Amino acid sequence: MSAADDVPGAETAVGGDGSAPLRVEGLEKHFGGITAVDGATFDVERGSLTGLIGPNGAGKSTTFDLVTGFHRPDAGSVRFEGEDITGRRPHEIADRGLVRTFQIARELGEMTVLENMMLAPGDQRGEQLWRSVLPGFRGAVRDQEGELLERCWEMLEFFEIDHLAEEYAKNLSGGQRKLLEMARVLMTDPTLVLLDEPLAGVNPTLEEKLLDHVHELREEGYTFLLVEHDMSVILENCKHVIVMHQGRVLAEGTPAEIKSDERVLDAYLGEAI
Repeated sequence: MSAADDVPGAETAVGGDGSAPLRVEGLEKHFGGITAVDGATFDVERGSLTGLIGPNGAGKSTTFDLVTGFHRPDAGSVRFEGEDITGRRPHEIADRGLVRTFQIARELGEMTVLENMMLAPGDQRGEQLWRSVLPGFRGAVRDQEGELLERCWEMLEFFEIDHLAEEYAKNLSGGQRKLLEMARVLMTDPTLVLLDEPLAGVNPTLEEKLLDHVHELREEGYTFLLVEHDMSVILENCKHVIVMHQGRVLAEGTPAEIKSDERVLDAYLGEAI
């Protein structure tokens, strides 16, 4: 078995080649008289685990919302795989392979873990009524559902929550919900995943497990942009770090460069980094 065989769907990911699938340039967003994002510009290289940090109110989450279509920017552009996706709807951006997780997992609580997984991939033949009832297409629908079910089980096993497959999602712990959300995201065959504080509320054991999974997936070619409140997590796990302050990109560099940057130290007012 090859290394790629260890990660379900890894054969669809594109390996690191030094290019930047995500390019953000001059993003601005204003809410009334408040400027949440003020000219943010950065790239995310393919196959990287890039960290995005900043003090509270720095504009990190709003930047995520702008990149993924949950807010429309007032100025600037977002390019993904060379295509201008600025202002496109979230599902259109996700269909292109740019997906995100949320600080609070958004599973469907009244459905089982397995049912949540089966809903994740888009463009399923069975979603179109005429295909599910016409004899010539029913076989194709069944075949696709069988393939999806197999992928679901592989992904649940990868994240070590296959034993919870028949459990209602509302009954999962916070950490288990984070694992389910990651598994659901990867069911969409993404190229780049934006992780919005995936470790919030997670105990140390599950935190280590999640980070191990992220590193393994990155080694298989997935690209990640990680926002995390715990700066030590960013500095210990990311090779490239972007620092935002007051809606702007204040600094970029390696963890060592960021820790010694006086502008960053001033922005955090002496917080330990």
